[in-house]
Amino acid sequence: MTTIDLHRLTGAYALHALSDEENASFERHLVGCEPCAHETAELSATAARLGLAVAAPASPALREQVLRRITTVRQEAPGTPDRVLPLGAGLKGKLLSRWALAACLAAAAALGGTTVWQHQQAADARAEARQAALSADEITAVLAAPDARTRATDLAGGATGTVVVSRGRDRAVFVASGMARPPGGKVYQLWFDDGGTMRPAGLMDPGRSDQVVLLQGGVGRAWGVGVTVEPDGGSKQPTTTPLARMTFPG
Repeated sequence: MTTIDLHRLTGAYALHALSDEENASFERHLVGCEPCAHETAELSATAARLGLAVAAPASPALREQVLRRITTVRQEAPGTPDRVLPLGAGLKGKLLSRWALAACLAAAAALGGTTVWQHQQAADARAEARQAALSADEITAVLAAPDARTRATDLAGGATGTVVVSRGRDRAVFVASGMARPPGGKVYQLWFDDGGTMRPAGLMDPGRSDQVVLLQGGVGRAWGVGVTVEPDGGSKQPTTTPLARMTFPG
């Protein structure tokens, strides 16, 4: 690895995404690089904040589901020789791995975002997990981007909002913590602020006070993000005064 490579590993190190060898090399680099040490500390604090924002206890239903499925998994005997897998077996393994990744990111940290999907039908669960994993991959990519910048603000009722933006990836992530549920028939909607013109950027889950949302669409020339209360399904233009308007960090 070159010195230039090491300067670009702050995000990956903060998310524990490096190999053992890379991790050791980067920690040696941190000793003599104050800018990287400062940026790594900021990203680590942000990752911890994101984890706290989405952390939630597992429900009894999830525990029962896991215990039931364990009984259907056959353990492979030690020393089993390599064998040719049937067509599609590798893909199935990858999908199950991505399902586990999505669940872990939803419970701890990003990304993830995203939730632990609980369904009675295994096929539905896998479909939901595939979509969650794709979103989690994008969230993680934004958080780990070398140019990722973060800004937090206080919202009404003691809630907090944090926006993480990567101009290089042209994506942004919004993290909400402690938000009150919107009125019945309403939903929180996110907007890109294009110099005063509000562009739809996705809906938040009205049933969750803590969540991580990958804003829909590219950042483009937007210089901030806003949050409004809109009718179920969202609106093409804001119909209420924004609860918050946050400028993107420079």
